[in-house]
Amino acid sequence: MNKWDIFFKEKIIKIFTDKKTIIDIGGGLRILKNKGNRYDPSREWVRPFLNKVQYKIMDPSADYSPDIIGDIHNLPFENNSQDAIICLAVLEHVEDPKKAIQEIYRVLKIDGYCFIYAPFLFYYHAEKGYYKDYWRFTKDGLELLFKDFSQIEMEPVRGRLGTWLHLSPFGRVKLFAKLADWLDAITNGFNSRQVSGYNVFLVK
Repeated sequence: MNKWDIFFKEKIIKIFTDKKTIIDIGGGLRILKNKGNRYDPSREWVRPFLNKVQYKIMDPSADYSPDIIGDIHNLPFENNSQDAIICLAVLEHVEDPKKAIQEIYRVLKIDGYCFIYAPFLFYYHAEKGYYKDYWRFTKDGLELLFKDFSQIEMEPVRGRLGTWLHLSPFGRVKLFAKLADWLDAITNGFNSRQVSGYNVFLVK
């Protein structure tokens, strides 16, 4: 397992272990077949944790049966009311990511957790009739967005060569992806700022 997937798994387990109420904005965990616009069988390892927490999906559209219909720019929660928020591959699709982060910060409890994935060098991926694709985020930009949080941990997704490959027509070929990761490992490509995106763990 690569570094960014290890980081993802460790932090998601921490959220589901330490906290009791979790809001998944956009349903990015993709662990429920009947909610959200996609299901990812590789995330089945999360399922045993669901019985121990109150996990709810929020989305601005009712089309995919979310638990809560709401806008990330104006979250339907009281100040300091939520234990944890997960927000995967959402910020690039919202009109005002700064306002979205301010809202997440507002509704989190003190010491509340937030896990975010945000893309940087990543292909255009709007979905017609559902969401557009507005933004990409550098490490510097994310640090600015998250400056009010007491703790920020950031793990790049892919290295320099892996990112280039992922943007190419060969990016879905697993053998090529493994080769690119190996080359990034021996050429210090994982320390490049030219990455696909960032997994970020935040504490209010």
